[in-house]
Amino acid sequence: MAEFKISRRRLMLAAAVGPVANISGATCAKALAVVRNSGAYRFHVGDIQATVLSDGLLSGPPSVYAHDAPEVELSEVLRRAFLPTDTMTLNLNTLLIETGGRRILIEAGAAQTMGPNGGRLFANLATIGLRADDIDAVVISHTHPDHVGNLRSAEGGKAFPRATVYAPEADWTFFVRGEPDLSYLPVGEEFRRRFAAAIKRSVEPVAADVVLYQAGTEIVPGLTTLPAFGHTPGMAAFLVHSGSDQLLLTADLAYHPVVNVDRPWRPGPDRDKDAALQSRRRIFDRAAADKLLVLGFHYPFPGLGRMLKIDGGYAWVPANWQF
Repeated sequence: MAEFKISRRRLMLAAAVGPVANISGATCAKALAVVRNSGAYRFHVGDIQATVLSDGLLSGPPSVYAHDAPEVELSEVLRRAFLPTDTMTLNLNTLLIETGGRRILIEAGAAQTMGPNGGRLFANLATIGLRADDIDAVVISHTHPDHVGNLRSAEGGKAFPRATVYAPEADWTFFVRGEPDLSYLPVGEEFRRRFAAAIKRSVEPVAADVVLYQAGTEIVPGLTTLPAFGHTPGMAAFLVHSGSDQLLLTADLAYHPVVNVDRPWRPGPDRDKDAALQSRRRIFDRAAADKLLVLGFHYPFPGLGRMLKIDGGYAWVPANWQF
């Protein structure tokens, strides 16, 4: 009887999947390959429509992002968070806001400047019915490659042909106008060389008409820049605000909440680590005190949550998913 039931179940299963059996293995693989998780997450900040758009991922050794962490303790913290101990994967969470009849993208994303898994922004724009030429402005927190890479199209022109690009003046002076000393980066010399070259190449199409700003100014009504110096000479955080609602974008004050929020370890790529620490504490304290919704550029997608002040530091509390 057991054998009959199994055979009958197999026959029913075969009948159910029969039409698929005529599709070649290559076709099936192709069909499965295009089924991806969402890279767009919509919500509101008061009257402002906001959408987190993923540009993909980058990854590197965990010690780069938690530079002063004891090796054994870092590995244990990662294991307890069910994360790999040899590689840390970071998201690339750009934010589109629609306000005052304009579409403003905060951070351009990486393209392939930091590895093959970036450059997904344009496909995710398409999923919400938009193209690159629908963007009116692109506002950059700092000029590292993973924040400016998508400014250059594959053909070498402006990837966002209609957009006004805003970048912090101190970063532009250090990384673009000069030959930056990147000896502080905890990576090899070849990586530093490619890092510097990627910045200049990415911003080249917009260099003639970029708008340079000082952190602390309002870019447009509802989008204010906040000084967050240390990671780079001019890095800004952002406050999106409408009515009583506020959203704080922390840029690269922290890379991953497990190692830079729940633990106080300092990111290796911070150029001035003491200034970066002061910026981190000041802005995280504000986020915790005001119970602000926070978007972390590199946090697990969609990167939204809140800072909780605890003894000796902070804890990251991810926001509930909104349908």
